[in-house]
Amino acid sequence: MAGFRTGRVLAQLEEHNDLVRYSVSTDRGEIVATGFPSMLGPADPGDRVVVNTTGIDLGLGTGGEGFIVWNLDGSGPEDPGEGHIVKLRYTPWQKNVAAVEAPESPHHDALALVETLVGMPVVVCGLHSQIAGVAAGIKAAAPWAQVGYLMTDGGALPLQWSRLVDELRNHGLIGATATCGHAFGGDFESVNAYTGLTALKTVGACHVVVVAAGPGVTGTATALGFSGMETGPLLDAAGALEGSPVACLRISFADERARHHGVSHHSLTALRLGARERCTVAVPELAPEQQELVERRLEAAGIAEAHDVATADGAPGVELLRREGIEVSSMGRSLDADTELWLAAAAAGSVAAALL
Repeated sequence: MAGFRTGRVLAQLEEHNDLVRYSVSTDRGEIVATGFPSMLGPADPGDRVVVNTTGIDLGLGTGGEGFIVWNLDGSGPEDPGEGHIVKLRYTPWQKNVAAVEAPESPHHDALALVETLVGMPVVVCGLHSQIAGVAAGIKAAAPWAQVGYLMTDGGALPLQWSRLVDELRNHGLIGATATCGHAFGGDFESVNAYTGLTALKTVGACHVVVVAAGPGVTGTATALGFSGMETGPLLDAAGALEGSPVACLRISFADERARHHGVSHHSLTALRLGARERCTVAVPELAPEQQELVERRLEAAGIAEAHDVATADGAPGVELLRREGIEVSSMGRSLDADTELWLAAAAAGSVAAALL
């Protein structure tokens, strides 16, 4: 059950794009709460606000702050928007968006009959943080390439929640963005992953696309109950559209949990059960004992037989992240603390660049 508290805005702490953070006073003390102006409208110090505190009540890490549902003293959003496609449907937070493929869109005609990516490489990740490595791996090998990002609704729904996407765009590693399903806030809003991919190629002029959920994915320590299971069908979607699907492995030697150490079972299960068509699985060049473990796990899971395995050097992409000063983290671990995770991502970017 969701938790709600009423409080008063004390001060604005941060603002970027369509996201504003406030300090809010409640009967249980001061909290940090995020508002999305396109849904909330403006909020000023002293305004009474209703805050969803579910993440705080559950003690979550990612998403463990309040979200302002409504400003009781405010006027609401200034611009109701022009689109008629509704995201977050049948919830109190449903909002209309101008979907790129909708009849009222200026891009409708360009997308009406498109069913092919004409070989465009599509890299699919199970972790949001790995999009940095993928983009850097592509740019290290092909600096001219326009890299698009498609965010699914498997994690955070507002694109603005991702600081990483902002940073990657500011450094020129990612260009156009699209949000599909109930995710929102991309340059292109799309109904599903198929139209998100075709929009990024056809309208966004991207040469390659990286696909991943937003921050805050879910796992349950069960065989199938994790957000990253979506990577299998997403790889299939890229292949069905005549693209070149590339799987980014979740590889870590810093994660001591047996199910995630070496190659995560999330990657293995999604490729074994979720991906029904062949794709290219990118493997980074690692230390000999690490390389042997990764290859053994892929062999044991039948991945090497079901898919095409390509080994690539992820070091140039990781070095690009360091040169640009882009800070990445996963489960609280930095680039230096969990280097293999981003070596795997950069290797996937390198493989994609070779397919251009």
